Amino acid sequence: MGRLFRFAIILLIAFSTEVNFSVLARKMPPVSRAFEAYYIVPDVVSNAPGCEVKVYYPSGVEVNLGNELTPTLVKDEPSVYWNANPGKYYLLVMTDPDVPSRKEPKLREFNHWLVGNIPGSNVTAGETLSEYIGSAPPPGTGLHRYVFLVYQQPEKLPFDEHRLTNRSADNRPGFSIAKFAAKYNLGDPVSGNFYQAQYDDYVPVIFEKLGVKM
Repeated sequence: MGRLFRFAIILLIAFSTEVNFSVLARKMPPVSRAFEAYYIVPDVVSNAPGCEVKVYYPSGVEVNLGNELTPTLVKDEPSVYWNANPGKYYLLVMTDPDVPSRKEPKLREFNHWLVGNIPGSNVTAGETLSEYIGSAPPPGTGLHRYVFLVYQQPEKLPFDEHRLTNRSADNRPGFSIAKFAAKYNLGDPVSGNFYQAQYDDYVPVIFEKLGVKM
């Protein structure tokens, strides 16, 4: 009788734990689930944001938690919106952790876009630290993840980073948004989103503009 009772207790605990995990999964925001499903946690950040940042490209496409877009469609700087406090400053980044490929990310990450001191969600009024460069995954490297993250700054910050133009790839590879956030005490991202892209015929145009040989 004692053994049967202990066995019943073990089954009850196991069932209860499984139910608790299921409830937690249902309560997790979609952006958090997607960041974990695509291993952006932990490849880029330790904790996923709870809110989704909206990203719209002039070509008419929208970033949607891992949807596949083409370099041609994302070649121009997008419009970005998030639920912001108008009295706060924010930092926006677009980063590729799959450099040169997701299987061998030896140059993780590539800094595609970095804007700080954004008042509310008015990106155009922010301080551009790295000008926008569209997706340019080399041929044969498969899908890359392009991750947008928004951080709320503690205050307006004096960034001491080199300002990067979109006419050179210098100082772009080897970037880490996690280390950058730690340097400026930004904490965890408050909003995020991402898409995936692989090589298309527009990539050589970007490489030529950056002065990089394929």
